[in-house]
Amino acid sequence: MSSYLAANKNDHPKLGWLVTLTASLFFFYEFIQLNLFNAIDVQLMQAFHLDAPALGHLSSMYFFGNVLFLFPAGMLLDRFSTKKLLLFAVILCTVGTFVFALAQNYFLAATGRFFVGMGASFCFLSCIRLASRWFPPSKMALVTGVVVTMAMLGGLVAQTPLAILSNLIGWRHAVLIDAAIGILVGFAILFIVQDRPSNSHEEAHAEKAKLKSLGFWRSLYLALSNKNNWLGGIYTSLMNLPVFLLGALFGIHYLVQVHGITHIQASYATTLFFVGVIFGAPAFGWFSDHIGRRVLPMILGAIISLIVMLMLMFIPNLSLMSLIILFFLIGFVTSSQVLTYPAIAELNPIELTSTAISVDSICIMLSGIIFQPFFGWVMQLHWDGKMTDGAPVYTAHDFLTGMMIMPIAFVISIFVAWMITETFCKSQA
Repeated sequence: MSSYLAANKNDHPKLGWLVTLTASLFFFYEFIQLNLFNAIDVQLMQAFHLDAPALGHLSSMYFFGNVLFLFPAGMLLDRFSTKKLLLFAVILCTVGTFVFALAQNYFLAATGRFFVGMGASFCFLSCIRLASRWFPPSKMALVTGVVVTMAMLGGLVAQTPLAILSNLIGWRHAVLIDAAIGILVGFAILFIVQDRPSNSHEEAHAEKAKLKSLGFWRSLYLALSNKNNWLGGIYTSLMNLPVFLLGALFGIHYLVQVHGITHIQASYATTLFFVGVIFGAPAFGWFSDHIGRRVLPMILGAIISLIVMLMLMFIPNLSLMSLIILFFLIGFVTSSQVLTYPAIAELNPIELTSTAISVDSICIMLSGIIFQPFFGWVMQLHWDGKMTDGAPVYTAHDFLTGMMIMPIAFVISIFVAWMITETFCKSQA
């Protein structure tokens, strides 16, 4: 049976890529929403009269919405049409983005971010769900890397392009244009995405029968009781902190106030951070598939990430080019986190793919809820109260204290990766 299903998946490589890449357009769109605060943080502070912790709380409303709906999203995607759920999620995210752009007070802005986070709970899980139906396990790391690359392209758009656009027309109009992209993504999904290959009816029937025999609570128990799902989630959440802290929120602010470069110059570095992930995600995926290992590349990624982050933090008088290169390298080496997704898929029954990966995703989003406000709180500890144009001014020492979170996280991630069961790129379920 397994060889038959693998053959079926290999019969549709071009259509499989088209379907998966179209679905990943929503991931691209969501990553714009996740990271847009980095380009407009000062404008938001002025518009809503926020300090660093309050800005972190506003940004983290995205993660609250996401965490609350990840388990339901995973269970629904294992049981119902991926395409229909994707369309619902795109509509929810687009409405939330429009609400955020038009909000005149903090409560409405936070509500919009919460809706966006709710919709985002479906974006990555749906891509992995589709990929597991259209591709064999031997291709999953590469496909996952390409899907993550699509997301990072969205993160890239949220850096220099959004910074320039918001400077030209204001942050509200820039976010309204961003919201309109969601409408285009919805139409693409409507006309292109298919739930599974046309000749996989036997596989679909077997999955539904298995899920029915397991039942809701048994399925949930299997996903929650697998230690590898939690270890993978912890590893990913720790390695993903540069995305949440440097790419999504404080990166530009850090570069402007600590290294004395302009807002647009700082956006070059954060843009290259996402370029690093764009190259790193498929590179780690290919390397993992090529050597037939998941855990070893994850450990190597964590070790090199630690070294590069310490260079960024402690080498004095870095030039703009040096900052850009270091941000690129941080993005590249932290991309080892993408390997947790194929590993988790291989360590769980295929019919529970989305539910199992939702455990991983919940850990990631919880880290956003915790560490974005925590980073701001740590910076605020020794802040001298200085303000400029209604926005707080933080010193190099304030930022350095906050950024210590990341090297500590990388050290922990080395040991967490070591505890994950090696799959040798084959299904162990």
